[in-house]
Amino acid sequence: MTLDELGPRICLLGPSGSGKSTLADAIARARGLPAVHLDRLHHLPHTDWRPRPEAEFVALHDRAIRASAWVIDGNYTRCLPQRLERATGLILLDTATATSLLRYVRRAWFERERRGGLEGAKSRVRWEMIHHILFATPAGRRRNRELFERIALPKLRLAGTRELDRFYRSSGLQRPS
Repeated sequence: MTLDELGPRICLLGPSGSGKSTLADAIARARGLPAVHLDRLHHLPHTDWRPRPEAEFVALHDRAIRASAWVIDGNYTRCLPQRLERATGLILLDTATATSLLRYVRRAWFERERRGGLEGAKSRVRWEMIHHILFATPAGRRRNRELFERIALPKLRLAGTRELDRFYRSSGLQRPS
């Protein structure tokens, strides 16, 4: 499956720390698509990751997916059915839990600019996120794989960092420096 075969509305799913936001930005630059980072829609800017009211988030989400073209990263499964209904393609990043945890810690401690990060949010390791990655991610990965098998859209599953690296190279995508 090539990037072009995924069409103009690409949905990226995967666990925290799998590289969804970085990939969304790379695809957006290469294809001239707007990148929509669901974390930014779900949380209020200049807060410490405080969620928006649910109705406000859903309205922002639904407005974003009505556009003619986009690449959206994030799970937020309560809005996934309407997102998949509009999507023309799907990429599942099926990253191991240990990789997700390592990337999360590295991002929190060493990266000043986080792709898809919340404007004004503090970057630090949060025990809630570590718990989420260690205990919720394995079940989420299983659900994502099952969903992936049922979806009839053009789709691509990238299992691990080697496959993700190959996809970057074969698609001519550039990671940020």
